[in-house]
Amino acid sequence: MKKAVVLMFPFLLAACGSDDSKSTPAPIPKPVPVLASDKCYLFDTTLGEFEVAIDLTNTPITGKNFESYANEGFYDGVIFHRIVHNFVNQTGGFTSGLVAKKGKDPIKNEANVGLSNVRGTLSMARTNNPDSGTSQFFINVIDNTNLDYSGSFPGHAVFGKVTSGIEVVDQINIVDIHTSNGFSHVPVTDVVINTVTEKQCQ
Repeated sequence: MKKAVVLMFPFLLAACGSDDSKSTPAPIPKPVPVLASDKCYLFDTTLGEFEVAIDLTNTPITGKNFESYANEGFYDGVIFHRIVHNFVNQTGGFTSGLVAKKGKDPIKNEANVGLSNVRGTLSMARTNNPDSGTSQFFINVIDNTNLDYSGSFPGHAVFGKVTSGIEVVDQINIVDIHTSNGFSHVPVTDVVINTVTEKQCQ
């Protein structure tokens, strides 16, 4: 037993006697990015209007993906098909009657850029495959930082934020919901996106 203890001492001494000036400095944490307002859009819905800003700076793939769908009129007539109270409003994939719209090819997940799923942000919906997002997205109605990227979780990519009309987003989140055609959290009365129109950012 003594021999084992003695053998450990040289290691301890060497460690204590190391030159601090040569030790590896602690990494400088990356600054948290600020959501950019590169493109702005007005959502006209059956429950009112709200405006969003899209980030093409930090999330260029996701931002341009949304821009493409919006400018082509893909979201016009789409419903909010999944409303989870005090969590999210999800849209972008179905018209009335839960008729699916075919999206484009999936895009790369950009959840690891440092943006957080806080209240009012737009974030990509996807399957268990991180790189499976297409047209569907959701709006966070509360801070949902558990959806952020971490070393063990690929996260959901934030790519925009509500800049005006958050009260409309809140109103959408409290509509009555039910299960329909195997889908849960479906609004009893359709909440329809009439149009999504590009506008000048303020």
